[in-house]
Amino acid sequence: MTAWALAARGGDPVAVERFVAALYRDVVRYVAHLCADPQAADDLAQDTFLRALGSLHRFEGRSSARSWLMAIARRAVIDSFRHAAARPRLHDTEDWRLTVELAQPRGLPGFDDGVALLDLLAALPDERREAFVLTQLMGLPYAEAAEVSDCPVGTVRSRVARARATLVDLLTQAESRPVPEPVSEAASERPPAVLAA
Repeated sequence: MTAWALAARGGDPVAVERFVAALYRDVVRYVAHLCADPQAADDLAQDTFLRALGSLHRFEGRSSARSWLMAIARRAVIDSFRHAAARPRLHDTEDWRLTVELAQPRGLPGFDDGVALLDLLAALPDERREAFVLTQLMGLPYAEAAEVSDCPVGTVRSRVARARATLVDLLTQAESRPVPEPVSEAASERPPAVLAA
């Protein structure tokens, strides 16, 4: 990927396409976790690539192209937060997760696990979630995650360890809760009982 970025810097259009194609999904996943808004993730990913391609002439390959791009993505998300804070909100979108869940087809393998993972990740503090997503879900080495997060490698390791511990605790709590009995179809088809006065 770094070789494609360097070739793209030299003006190779095929290298630009390969660079974008190789990293687009990673950028979308990363910004989706940072901004907690799947609808904004695609726009932020596009903004990230526009910024990256505009400053590709400054990329020298001292770090990997992936960590360079993720740092740009992080700044794009921060800038979008700043921009949003400066504008008045017309409505709350706190229930975006419910809307997304309702729009998804049910019965797909792994769907419920994915929703559960999103809920667990949302419970983590921002810094721990970012470190966990970068290293455990996106597969970045700790050194690259530290570059993206602009913090020491030891801090990233600590955040990931704490995130894991929190996730294990949350998962243990969730699994220890009693599961409600499903309502049978026959019971749901009966009209509700009317109480006599």
